[in-house]
Amino acid sequence: MSRDLSTLRESYQRAGLRRAALAADPIAQFEHWWDEWAATDPYDPAACVLATADPDGQPSARFVLCRGWDADGFVVYTNQQSRKGHDLAVNPRAAIVFGWLELARQVRIEGPVRLVDDAEADAYWASRPRGSQIGAWASAQSEPVADRAALDHQQADAEARFGADAAAGPVPRPPHWGGYRVGIDRIEFWQGQPDRLHDRFEYARAGDGWTVRRLAP
Repeated sequence: MSRDLSTLRESYQRAGLRRAALAADPIAQFEHWWDEWAATDPYDPAACVLATADPDGQPSARFVLCRGWDADGFVVYTNQQSRKGHDLAVNPRAAIVFGWLELARQVRIEGPVRLVDDAEADAYWASRPRGSQIGAWASAQSEPVADRAALDHQQADAEARFGADAAAGPVPRPPHWGGYRVGIDRIEFWQGQPDRLHDRFEYARAGDGWTVRRLAP
């Protein structure tokens, strides 16, 4: 990598984060930070942690890839029969954290969750590599599997069913696979600072707009 990320991180820490520098809209602020992170090119900027909770309040968290966002929220795709899918079916709220640590930054999102519509899910499904589509049919995500050989056998079965290449036609989207949109009740932008006196600003819904306040580190 050509960029010195330690020096880059130090420069962002020195600059800090001030209220006057924030965009009025949190999506605009997120996109500004996304672009700055993507420019460092250390790894996929879409990687984030999605946290859910079951009916008893037991939390679970995992890395996922955010595949889009807009004023209505942030979108992730998954097997809806997975652990996170079961959690969201009974407790449709979630939190997302983007950890852009090379810039000493975090973005935290919390809000209600709803399914994306079929047209949106179909469009994203069609953009996925064929191997990933086959894998989605092969894996009963989060369920126990005997061993790697069993998983490989399931993949071979799915490949035989749908064909290994595009000449066999498109792979249909599984009925149990789709997207979730995590809405935005609050979104926080965290900029690391020396001596743990970090800069934190929270946007919270207020009617059709947002309130912005600084939080203590």
